[in-house]
Amino acid sequence: MNFLNEQYVKFLTTIKSEKGQTMVEYALLLLLIAIVVIVMVTGVGQSSNNAFSAACSALQPPTSGS
Repeated sequence: MNFLNEQYVKFLTTIKSEKGQTMVEYALLLLLIAIVVIVMVTGVGQSSNNAFSAACSALQPPTSGS
């Protein structure tokens, strides 16, 4: 009977444990940070692409001196 009591207490402690909940919260935070980083990199990439395109189109090709 003592064995069953110990198993029951272990079961209750496992159910009341918040380790799984904390891990899910960290995973959600990581996912949110990843989404924000992807959006920011996409925006910065598009802006820098536009800036380089404008700079390249503003340059004149060199003329030959002959």
